[in-house]
Amino acid sequence: MNNVLDFIKKNKIGKYKSNESLSKYTTFKVGGNAKVIVYPVNEDKLIELLRYLNKNNIMYKVIGNGSNLIFSDKEYDGVIIKLDEFKKIEIKDTIIKAGAGVSLIKLSHLAYKNSLTGLEFAGGIPATIGGAVFMNAGAYKSDMGYIVSDIKVLTPELEIKTLYNKDLNYKYRTSFLKHNPGYICLEATIVLKHGTKSLIKEVMEDRKQKRCMTQPLEYPSAGSVFRNPEKDFAGRLIEKDGLKGFKIGGAKVSEKHANFIVNDKNATAKDIRNLIFYVHDKVKKEDNIDLKIEQEFVNWE
Repeated sequence: MNNVLDFIKKNKIGKYKSNESLSKYTTFKVGGNAKVIVYPVNEDKLIELLRYLNKNNIMYKVIGNGSNLIFSDKEYDGVIIKLDEFKKIEIKDTIIKAGAGVSLIKLSHLAYKNSLTGLEFAGGIPATIGGAVFMNAGAYKSDMGYIVSDIKVLTPELEIKTLYNKDLNYKYRTSFLKHNPGYICLEATIVLKHGTKSLIKEVMEDRKQKRCMTQPLEYPSAGSVFRNPEKDFAGRLIEKDGLKGFKIGGAKVSEKHANFIVNDKNATAKDIRNLIFYVHDKVKKEDNIDLKIEQEFVNWE
């Protein structure tokens, strides 16, 4: 990895860190060390970096806030790329252009300040725009698929192109990008509507209060672990099967919301993964329902 660091420094790709614990970069607060974490300063430097990594067969992964990732406890022998510098925001009437590194929570509050409605659902989702577009983040019966008109992407061939909403194949918690991870979201265009500022604030405050009452926000977690099956709720099934409070190591099924698994006491990534699969298998056995896991497991091979 010394050659990678030399390349990053020589070509002024951006800020970088070496031998960093990935527990600092995931909301579960677990994961082994990454050899290199780099923050490209712009699209050209990102392309330059990827061209070098591809040429030298060096493993890499682009991540946002790590709110849906579970890295293993072992070392990630590659490069983690964060697009935090892609943070430009432009607002023209009801149209917002936001870089992939922009905080979704920050953007929802900015929309409120500009009396724009449509992003209230995102006020508690700890994702970046890039990550939210990738996984079709959503809540309260809305998601990114309702508001994203188009995105700028970097293709696997390292070409910049535009994908429109119809190209993104948005469905519940998934998208074209999720099934084609070689594409990297660089920027999203979001279309909202004019709204009444006081009403927008009221909705956001009401939902914030509900989250505080019903979700274990005081613990590291990745939000809902499983997608809700059709016409049912994953949390209801998990609670019915007696798993609230069940623990493996430092990982625990939340007693507040059964579809949350929390890092209760210095959990390892293995603890969390084992508990997720234990819950999944228990529900499959008891209810014959194959719950779909929302999190992505990285570096477990």
